[in-house]
Amino acid sequence: MSLKDSVQHFKTLVVSFHPVIVIETVEEERVQTLMQKACTDMQMPIFEWSIAQGLMRSPESPDNRWQNEYAPPGSKRGQALPKTAEPIDMLRHIQDMSFKAIFWLKDFAPHLKDAVVARQFREVVQQFSLNRSTIVISGSGVVLPPELAQDAAYLDLKLPEPEELMAEVSKVARSVNGKVAVELTPEVVHALVKALRGMTLSQTRKVVSYAAYHDNKLNADDVKRIIDRKAQVIHEEGLLDYFPPETNAAELGGFEGLKRWLAYARVGFTPQARKFNLPAPKGILIVGIQGCGKSLAAKTIARQWNLPLLKLDAGRLYDKYVGESDKNFRRAVVLAETMAPCILWIDEIEKSMGQSNSDADGGLSRRLFGYFLTWLQEKSQEIFVVATANDLSAIPPELLRKGRFDEIFFVDLPDDNERENIFKIHLNLRNQGLEAYDLPTLVAVTEGFSGAEIEQAIITAHYRALYENRPADTALVVEQVKRTVPLSVTRREDINRLRAIAKERFVPAR
Repeated sequence: MSLKDSVQHFKTLVVSFHPVIVIETVEEERVQTLMQKACTDMQMPIFEWSIAQGLMRSPESPDNRWQNEYAPPGSKRGQALPKTAEPIDMLRHIQDMSFKAIFWLKDFAPHLKDAVVARQFREVVQQFSLNRSTIVISGSGVVLPPELAQDAAYLDLKLPEPEELMAEVSKVARSVNGKVAVELTPEVVHALVKALRGMTLSQTRKVVSYAAYHDNKLNADDVKRIIDRKAQVIHEEGLLDYFPPETNAAELGGFEGLKRWLAYARVGFTPQARKFNLPAPKGILIVGIQGCGKSLAAKTIARQWNLPLLKLDAGRLYDKYVGESDKNFRRAVVLAETMAPCILWIDEIEKSMGQSNSDADGGLSRRLFGYFLTWLQEKSQEIFVVATANDLSAIPPELLRKGRFDEIFFVDLPDDNERENIFKIHLNLRNQGLEAYDLPTLVAVTEGFSGAEIEQAIITAHYRALYENRPADTALVVEQVKRTVPLSVTRREDINRLRAIAKERFVPAR
């Protein structure tokens, strides 16, 4: 929702007798801008309250004649009303006001734990529901008591739109011009704004200013610095793992069918596709046998498309407090949207959104699953989702329905050609000359082995070669292979059952 749409939504809530509007955000600057635009149209005054300053007429309020005579010249600091710093005194004061107004209460929700404050607040709300005055509560993680929440409307203030970011970049450019070399063409400004997507206005101001003063230049080179800063923010949040394109060296042996499909899908992000009203690809689900390259496929897609890769770890979402896990998931999605275009990799999706045979999690998995389906269907950002799964029995049937993902691929144990490619990749990775190895023999003895099992056999063989101070060779690798009992033996029945299901429902990755 754009700022213009948010202003219209706010005005509609006010004129339709909503006495309480909750805006969950730390961007008080944008809340002030939103209310100023709305109240200018409605010709309503704005009052601000904080525990530190009390209640005052907002400096940005329409027709504000209340000014602090002791404020420095040129400043817009309002004059606080006496004896309004305490929540109960402030509520009683606004209850006695006889005209319509917007009352912005900053970080007010924690004060509602006091029974007297909550009761007084409720009486003010009942009065405001009749006279079109409105209380706006802002802050981070606003939680209202159940008896008050039913009267509240929640306004979702999205992160700044491109036009807001562009205006902020222009402000910074004007402020630093003459102190640093400003080299901004329309193309560079567009690239900067694209890199800044997902940041608050405060973060935008800081990161652009830092980039300018870092080398006394504001130019195209600063795009990378901004992206690095966004990656740092994601790391600090702790919900997603970030793999930048330049450090992603993943390589996939086989999967020719998947690679062909991805080559076709990539054009869905081009202007030519939009010209024909073709939707951008949503993503793919990869199911199959453990250790056969599902996770590696996600990394390889990001590498081939030269996009950042974000990994959603289900274990980091869950929180012991009710409602926090849901918020963690929504926050993870917002973080992913800030990095668009990107690849979002959800590993073992059945563990975070799978079917549960009990109510042990209070329905959390189902709520996360429902939110994910809605987001996947409606997302507008260029985020390509790569979800992987091992246990088909735990995947909700709705996820397997055509249209949820663009395609569902099945990954089987590698065939002869794929195993040969896997050996080549891992031997080259460890600086081994292929001429020293009998590849046909290695391919033959690893029938039924997964890619992960082949890799581990090579690693173990090289450990032994280093220990015995001799070069690794075919015999050493074969010996390690013969000591391994592959998953195709230990879980033969499960694999056969999975293959039977996949044959009828999914597209083979090879």
